[in-house]
Amino acid sequence: MRITSKGQVTIPLRIREKLGLLPSTEVEFVIEGNAVRIRRASRSAQTRGVEVLKRLKGRASVQMSTDEIMKLTRQ
Repeated sequence: MRITSKGQVTIPLRIREKLGLLPSTEVEFVIEGNAVRIRRASRSAQTRGVEVLKRLKGRASVQMSTDEIMKLTRQ
């Protein structure tokens, strides 16, 4: 198996079926020595979107109201 330029790999169908890994299933990677293990993410694991929002919170440099932003997006 080869890693794509985006860092992606395909989990073989027989493995996905055996473990019940359906589209949108959250997984996590665990480093163990020189190996990486993939496993179903625990329910308390945050989604990528939540993590991104936490990093971005308070970083805006433009002081605009919600109404001003909405007006710009509707032009």
